[in-house]
Amino acid sequence: MIIKQDTELKRTAVTMEGAASVTMGIPIGEDDGSQNMIMRLFRIAPGGHTPYHTHDYEHLVRVVSGRGAVLDAQGVSHELSLGQSVFVCSNEKHQFLNPYTEAFEFTCTILNPNRG
Repeated sequence: MIIKQDTELKRTAVTMEGAASVTMGIPIGEDDGSQNMIMRLFRIAPGGHTPYHTHDYEHLVRVVSGRGAVLDAQGVSHELSLGQSVFVCSNEKHQFLNPYTEAFEFTCTILNPNRG
């Protein structure tokens, strides 16, 4: 069993084209022995956003602090707050954004894309 504290995470800037003021850390991943799943922790600063993009894998999102929004494939914005979850299908266009004045944090759990 592995137990880790978020405050110990190494966070790196998300540098994908279209991202602004977003960092990511890996609470649980391959380095911890998890071969099949990866949990990522994203923080979006006020005014920041991820790219409006797609992935060829589904992911599970859980809001852990603050408020934010997710833009769906039709371009409709949905407000998100603590305790809400989002399921993003494979190849579904989406974007997470923070139009508020406090940081917005969420976990995003995916199947390991390096496992084939």
